[in-house]
This record gives sequence, structure tokens and C-alpha cells, in this order.
Amino acid sequence: MDFDSTDDFVPARGLDGGHRMTLYTWGRPRHFPALPAPVRRYFDVAPDARVLAHCHWQSSPSTRPTLLALHGLEGSSKAHYMRGLADKAFARGLNVVLLNQRNCGDTEHLSRGLYHSGLSADPATVIRELVEVDRLSAITIVGYSLGGNLALRLAGTAPSGVLRAVCAISPTMDLARCVDALERRRNALYQWNFVRNLKRRMRRKARVLPGLFDLASLDRIRTVREFDEAFTAPHHGFRDAADYYHRASSLRVVDRIATPTLIVSSEDDPFVPHQQFRDAPVTGNPNVAIRVTRYGGHCGFYADPAPGFDGYWAERTALDFVIRHVP
Repeated sequence: MDFDSTDDFVPARGLDGGHRMTLYTWGRPRHFPALPAPVRRYFDVAPDARVLAHCHWQSSPSTRPTLLALHGLEGSSKAHYMRGLADKAFARGLNVVLLNQRNCGDTEHLSRGLYHSGLSADPATVIRELVEVDRLSAITIVGYSLGGNLALRLAGTAPSGVLRAVCAISPTMDLARCVDALERRRNALYQWNFVRNLKRRMRRKARVLPGLFDLASLDRIRTVREFDEAFTAPHHGFRDAADYYHRASSLRVVDRIATPTLIVSSEDDPFVPHQQFRDAPVTGNPNVAIRVTRYGGHCGFYADPAPGFDGYWAERTALDFVIRHVP
């Protein structure tokens, strides 16, 4: 599909800057009184790995479309954007499955290994169980940031007909380019936050599964790249961080996407450069629509609220898109 840089997103007053928008939406409390309590569901995705999902089922789940939501780096099913999406989707009649990546959402004890940005086999296994066991037939996906990369990888590798629609919001589609951007001085706060959370997770992992990982180098790590070089890449069999970024990037499979897909990002995203969405494999695929707004930050896209609209434009846009492609 053609590249759409027309801007129908208008940021809330005072949030017309990437850092302001990103930090405001990261820290703003949200509440969802109309969303029922979720049902916990475990999926065995490998012989040594189990993941947890928080599910919101309609009264007759097999007759309704299902939305699978994928969170970003060091996020969880409890992230505000995951619950915000669930609130909107459930109100419009969809089943919602909020999936935690391996070890996320306080599940370090459920898996021996780690997750990574290209581990699309895990959500693919979840989808297979939903189809074969739960008899769900209309599966859609919305992914954020790292989860957006996973969503695009799924769209590019899933068998034809399994997915009805996919939306990726601020996806880290070209991982090397995104990590390069994250290492800029102006992004030091984001880098520090990601690394702090990655280190905390490794220490929790070591407490519940002692002896599995050598944490001798952990204190010296200061960047996401250094973490991936020391832990992610070797654990998953990549040669090094550069090899991991290349092989895990959805940019390598986006030209194969046959499912209706929407990419939503912004020109002022601090660490997901919008230029990657103009690469030929993306713009040359007629099944992929690209919507890059002038403002929005990273997974932000908060507008002035209006009656019936809470201001979270990307959540509404993603849901409108996937619903157009389901019964």
C-alpha cells in the first residue's frame, strides 16, 4: 500500500514533541472500571517454556473475533496500552488475549530461557492453540514496539488464512537502526530505564533458577546493545548482537506479508526512526499500509479527549483497522 504521511492525529495541547508525548503517556495513570477481571491462561510454547496470558472472553468466545496483544520491551500484559486496547476491544465485542513474553509479568519461574525481539514462535504457538483447541477462527494482532516487530514477523511467516489483520504501533522493525537511535545522548533516559529493567529481570531470574546464568558481567552493562551482546545473543544462538538484530528484524520478512497490515508510527519517535518505513520491502508490499504522523512520540499518540473518546488515538486506530477485516 502507499505511504501515508498525512496527519489526522492532533496531539493534546502541550504534547507536540516526541519526548513530552512519550514520557507523558508512559507515566499517566489509567483506570478501566468497565473492563472485567481477566482470566489467567498458560500456554506451553516450548518443552522448557510457559507463558502467561490475561484473557477477556466474550460470553460465546468461538463466535467472536479475537485480538492478541503483544507488549514492548520489558513490558507486560499490565502495561497501560495493553489494558487500554483491551478495554476498547472488549467493549466492541472482541475476545482479548493479553500475552506476556517469556519471563514478563512476574513469570521468570515459568521458563528456563529468555525472550528476544524476534521470538515470534511463542505467539505463533499461542495462536495455534487458540485455533485448534478453542476453535477460534478470526485472529487479529496488535503489537507495540518490540511487540510490533513480533506482530510483523508473524504476519510475514504465518500460514495463509490464519490471521485476519495485523497492526504494529511504533514497531522496532529494523532493530539495528532502533538500537543506534537509542544510544544517542538525548535518549539516555530511555536507555537507562530499559537497562535497569533488564538487569532486574536477570537478577530475579537468577534467584528463581540459580546457576542458570552467569551474572558476573551484569553490573558493567550500560546499554541495551551490551546486554544483548552478553546475554540475549549467546543464549539464543546468535553470533553476536549485530547478528541478532539482523536476523530478528521483521524488515527481513515484511515483503512476504499477505495479511492486511497497518504500521502506525510518528516522525518524532525518539528511538524508532521513521525512515525505516520507507524502505522498499515495506512500501512495495500492497498488503501493508503505513501511517506515519508528524507527532505521537513512541507508543504515545494522546489527543485531547472528547465525548466517547479517551484520547488514545493509536488504540482506536488499531482497533478500527482490525475490525474492518473480521466478521
